[in-house]
Amino acid sequence: MQLITWNVQWCRGVDHRVDPARVIAQAKRIADFDVLCLQEVADNFPDPLLPDGRAEDQFALLAALLPGYTAVPGVAVDQLGDGGKRRRFGNMILTRLPVLQAYRHLLPYPADHGVPSMPRVAVEAVVRAPAGDLRIITTHLEYYSPTKRAAQVEALRAIYAEGAAYATNPRVAQRDEGPYQAQPRPLPTVITGDFNLEPDDPLHARMAAPFAHGLPALVDAWEAKHPGQAHPPTFKVYEKLVPGEPELHCDFIFVNEPLRERVVRVEVDTATQVSDHQPVVLELA
Repeated sequence: MQLITWNVQWCRGVDHRVDPARVIAQAKRIADFDVLCLQEVADNFPDPLLPDGRAEDQFALLAALLPGYTAVPGVAVDQLGDGGKRRRFGNMILTRLPVLQAYRHLLPYPADHGVPSMPRVAVEAVVRAPAGDLRIITTHLEYYSPTKRAAQVEALRAIYAEGAAYATNPRVAQRDEGPYQAQPRPLPTVITGDFNLEPDDPLHARMAAPFAHGLPALVDAWEAKHPGQAHPPTFKVYEKLVPGEPELHCDFIFVNEPLRERVVRVEVDTATQVSDHQPVVLELA
């Protein structure tokens, strides 16, 4: 199974051209992906609300560009726009694997007065992969507010633990009616996205901290596959707000311990300029 996670900056490249089709074409060049996790997908955010943005519904456009894939959008920002049309911004999972169930987890948004911020969401798809069912979660954590970002890391850990509790106590044999029907919730889990923190940030270590009651810990897939090697840069490689500012390393893929031995490949495409972030590829056996 191959997965790409990518903050696509509302499909705007370093050349400031907004083009969802170019994003999908580049993703296909990178890998024959089964799962595509995208952050910063926009709907009805024209310029100047997003520089060089258009009013297009990118959730719909990206889904249409991948026929045969199931689209699982997750809206974090939902605002009233001009003419009564909603403005939406968030994340998205697209997969050609069967999606058994989907979840949208709104992340904490504690007050941090005077600091710019936006609501955040984690999108989850439980997929049926060739080697077994697994949870795919993608997110985009707060950039400006350390207070919000710390709360969101704790929420991600809680989301993972909550799902794992269902995996260890399944009710799938129960014949409840309608939406009460019990669905499988597997233990193997992948959590991807733009975490807006560096590998040496204490919050990175917090993501991999032990859990109570024997729950398998999360591990950074790059560090599992490339021990002792520094993370490649994934942000501000080609597009810099301030000339000479450093490259950042903030896009991660975490897997839990049951998946560690199945990690075949973790790579960063450091060449593409289709977004201000670089895509990260995960391959599982």
